[in-house]
Amino acid sequence: MKVMKKWMIRLACFSIMIFANLRAQEVSGIATYKSKTTIDLDAFGGQKMSEQMKQQIKERMKSMLEKTYTLTFNNGESLYEEEESLAPEGGFGAMMGGMFSQGATYMDVKENIYAQENELMGKKFLIKDTLEVLEWKLEKESKMIGQYAAFKATAVKKNDDMWKKARKRAKEWREKNDEEVDSTMLKKQEELLKDLENLTVWYTPQIPVKQGPNGYQGLPGLILEVNLGNTTILCSKVVLNPKEEINIEVPDSGEEVTREEFSKITEEKTQEMMDRYGNGNRRGRGRGGF
Repeated sequence: MKVMKKWMIRLACFSIMIFANLRAQEVSGIATYKSKTTIDLDAFGGQKMSEQMKQQIKERMKSMLEKTYTLTFNNGESLYEEEESLAPEGGFGAMMGGMFSQGATYMDVKENIYAQENELMGKKFLIKDTLEVLEWKLEKESKMIGQYAAFKATAVKKNDDMWKKARKRAKEWREKNDEEVDSTMLKKQEELLKDLENLTVWYTPQIPVKQGPNGYQGLPGLILEVNLGNTTILCSKVVLNPKEEINIEVPDSGEEVTREEFSKITEEKTQEMMDRYGNGNRRGRGRGGF
């Protein structure tokens, strides 16, 4: 089995040499990605829950933690957006979706343009900025992802998860109110609050575009897999150079802000929610807004 795997990778590497001449040609396609996030309920006080209760909570959150996306791309541009689901979303997932939802992400790797639609507490924002610059380290490891030979690349990324702010505010609130916290829970939450995270991706030079899912880009081939923290994004299908013309539209909905401005707005709204919680006014106040 190992011999067969090595043979397949060598064959794929050879095909990469053949595909190298495509770099100067126009390449377009549509890639489908499955995103899955795992959650450790023990980091949020779940030690006293039964396994059955934990499983029920995870099932209710499934629509929020498991999603399908499409990346429409060519040599210069890409648009990453969630596929519409026919299943109605309810419970916790609907509540969290009402607080924050991420829309389409657009990138132009030639012109260094980034645009992303977001909705925060009922208000739409359009983040317009330059592309995030990551110092990629190209590793030696390789593996097959579907029919493509994929190569490993790593980087250290700033932890800009919006929920990190909520966890930090909750931690500060507990300390202020002298609330006792289980040591295991505290240790796991400290891990979630790290400022830097190790990012691992797998890209294939067989598709010679510097594109990838969820804003990741800049490698000599399409990014097929992303591993960051407790989230994995994996490509399940690629359609190259489809017969129908690909149309990539730049998002234009919402109040225009930079990444830094949106981060500050998110932090302010998170603080408002924590103040509301800390004052015991959770009932009759709604979830807040603008």
